[in-house]
Amino acid sequence: MDMRQAQYQQRRGQIEDYFDRTAVKAWEQLTSNAPVGRIRATVRAGRDRMRTTLLDWLPADLQGARLMDAGCGTGALAVEAARRGAEVVAIDLSPQLVDVARERIAALPDGAALLQRIDLRSGDMLDPALGSFDHVVAMDSLIHYSMFDAVRLLEAWSYRTRGSIAFTFAPRNPLLVAMRSVGRLFPSSNRAPWIEPMSEVELRAMVGRSPGLADWRSGRTQRISSGFYTSQALEVVR
Repeated sequence: MDMRQAQYQQRRGQIEDYFDRTAVKAWEQLTSNAPVGRIRATVRAGRDRMRTTLLDWLPADLQGARLMDAGCGTGALAVEAARRGAEVVAIDLSPQLVDVARERIAALPDGAALLQRIDLRSGDMLDPALGSFDHVVAMDSLIHYSMFDAVRLLEAWSYRTRGSIAFTFAPRNPLLVAMRSVGRLFPSSNRAPWIEPMSEVELRAMVGRSPGLADWRSGRTQRISSGFYTSQALEVVR
């Protein structure tokens, strides 16, 4: 195992531990219709807008398509993709979040039909055993990884994806960099895995230089800012 692989696995372990140890209840509330405070309400609104953006980039008719929802959380995007006809592999590092997703989907009026189309799993979104896809969507699941590791993830997916990969990253700006620095002052046991801000220009350049993405190009982009939520979507297509 090389150093980069070891760093990726260490980072993946930190994220899994954080969500299963600390964040499940807060995440479950944030992604529900339950009342939340003003700050979390802005995050919820921003995530809803981002999910809508990523879904809008997919074909309206997904009959016959296979899609991976990488970092599926509580399953909202997977549900909408399945309702369009996609066969969805919805995977997340957190077994507890996957359990929440399964319970929520089962409770929907069309839950039984949806669960026939959605394969919910906890595990590594790079696992080759997941198979190949027409589309991959990774909403706010790469924001804790370095730019190098994010591009490495895109490369790994590109070998098994026929159409498009849409993902989000944290756009670099002075406020986000400052918040990240302040967050590192707290004991590691009391904080979330830090967000890795990225420059869009540098990210596009790295994608363009990647041998593994030679047959791909950067496509649409959209930044969503809603109070304490700022995230940018980027599409890469063959």
